[in-house]
Amino acid sequence: MATNVKVVGTDLKQVTIKVNPGTYLTDVLEQACEKLRVPSSKYLLKHKQKQLDLSNTWRTSGLVPGAKLELVVRSNTPTAINVALHLPSPESNLFPPSGRVTEKLPSDFTIWQLLRQFESGKSSQGKNLNITGRGVAQTSNGTTAGSGQLYYETPVLTIENRTLSTFADFQKTLSQLGYNSGGVLIRLSFRKTDYTLVDAMAEISRFFKADEEDQKTQEPTTEPTTSTETTTSTETPPSSSEPTLPSEDKPDTDAPNDGQKEGTGTAPTIQAPPPDVMDVDPPSADHRPITIFCAPSSATPAAALRPDSDDVFAPHIEHAQAHQRLLKTAGENKRLLSDQELEAKAKAEADRVAAVKSIKIRVRFPDNFSAEWPFGPDDTGAALYAEVRKIMANDTAPFKLALPPGKVAIKDDKGPSGKLIGGYKLSSNTLVNFMWDDSVPLEVRRQPFLKGSAAGQAQDVVVPEVPQVNDADEAGPSTYVPTSAPKPSSGEGAAFKKPKWLKGLGGKK
Repeated sequence: MATNVKVVGTDLKQVTIKVNPGTYLTDVLEQACEKLRVPSSKYLLKHKQKQLDLSNTWRTSGLVPGAKLELVVRSNTPTAINVALHLPSPESNLFPPSGRVTEKLPSDFTIWQLLRQFESGKSSQGKNLNITGRGVAQTSNGTTAGSGQLYYETPVLTIENRTLSTFADFQKTLSQLGYNSGGVLIRLSFRKTDYTLVDAMAEISRFFKADEEDQKTQEPTTEPTTSTETTTSTETPPSSSEPTLPSEDKPDTDAPNDGQKEGTGTAPTIQAPPPDVMDVDPPSADHRPITIFCAPSSATPAAALRPDSDDVFAPHIEHAQAHQRLLKTAGENKRLLSDQELEAKAKAEADRVAAVKSIKIRVRFPDNFSAEWPFGPDDTGAALYAEVRKIMANDTAPFKLALPPGKVAIKDDKGPSGKLIGGYKLSSNTLVNFMWDDSVPLEVRRQPFLKGSAAGQAQDVVVPEVPQVNDADEAGPSTYVPTSAPKPSSGEGAAFKKPKWLKGLGGKK
C-alpha cells in the first residue's frame, strides 16, 4: 500500500515523497535531494534524532506512514565496511569452502572500484580473477559461429533484492546504496551482452577512467602490474639524480646573495631575530612605562577559587529596602531638563573629564597575555595602537582594539575625536580587547603573539588579599522603630471636639 513521507531539508524546506513497501530508503533520499536540488552523496536521513539504515526498504525500516524524516549532512570521513563477494562456479572452487572473498573497504568506494579491488587486492590471494574484463565467443548450437568474435560478459551483482548490471549502477558507491556501517554480501554472476569486447573496453574507459586512476593513486601496491613497475624503475634514476643538482647549485646561488649582503652592510639588522631587535631598539621621545602580565596558568578564574561562605551571598534587609526605594523612584514622574540644566550637566561632565590627568589601559591579547600603559589627556588612539605594535611579533598584521563588550572600537586616529580621555570619555582604568582583522590568515594567528624580549618581561598577576572582617566589628543594620500615633481621646478634649450639629443626631425624639 502506497503512502507518503515528508523529508525536511537543512533549510527547513519540506518535500513529500511517495513510497511503497518495497521502496528502498536510498531511493527516498535521492528523490528528496533531487527535489531540494542538493547532491544526495552528501546527506543522510534521520528520524527522531536516529540515523536510518538506507539499505532497508520501507517495510523493514519500522517507520510509520506519514513519518517526518530529517536531511542531515554526511560526514566527510568514510567508514570501513566488511564486503563479502560470493563468486560463481568455477571461480568459487578457488576459494573453498564457501567460495567467497572478503575484504574491508571504505564506504566511498564505487561498485566498479570494489570489483577491481577484489581482482587485484589481497583478498584474491594471488589468484587470477577476471571480473570486469571477461569476453566470450559467439556460439551457435555449441559451436563457434563466424570468426569467433568475443562479446563482453558483464558482471551482475545481486545485493539483497536489488540487481546491479549497468555501468551507471557500477558508478554508485556503497554509501549511496545505503551501506555506511556493518557488512554486506554481494552475489556475483555474469551475463553475455551484445557489445563486442573492444567496444565494451572503450565504454569502460569512458565511464571508469577517473575511478581507476584514483584507485591507483590511493593503493599503488595493490596492482603489481609490469607496466607500473617498469615506469617507476625507469623514473627512479632521474629522481635520484635530481636532488644532487640543487645541492650543487645552491652554494653558487647563495654566494652572490652573501656578497650583496656584505656590500650593503644591512644584513645583520635584517637577519637578526625579533628579540634582538627589541633589545637594541632606542627608546622613543614619548617613551612610556609598560607592564606585561603572563597568561593565567589555570582555566578557572582566580575569583572562583576563593573560599567564600554562603552568608556573603545571602540578601539582607538593606538590599530589600534599597530595591523598594529604587522602584519608588522609578515610578515617580520626572520633568524634562531645561536648556540651562542640560548645559550645566554637560559642563559638569566636561569638568569631570578635564580633571582626569592619567589613566591606565590594559590590553588583553589573544593568547591571554596582557600589557598595561599609562596615558594622559593628550594621548590618542594612534598612540595606543603604536604601543601595541611595538611588542607584537608580527606588527604588520591588521587588528582592532575594542572596548568591552566589543561594540565600540578605538580607532587608529590622531585627531581630537580620537583622544582616549576626551574623545572616548575614559575616566578610569580600562580593559581593552585585542581582536584580529578578518583578513589575517590562520597561520599568523597561531604564531606567538609577543616578541621574545617582551614575553621575557612578563610577570604574574598578583591578586590582592582581601582583609578578613569579623562579623562582630561590622555595623549592624539600622533598625527602624515606628512610633505609635497618639490615640484620640474619647471625650471632648483638645484632641477631638464634637461639633454641635452632631450632638442632636443621636438623641430621642
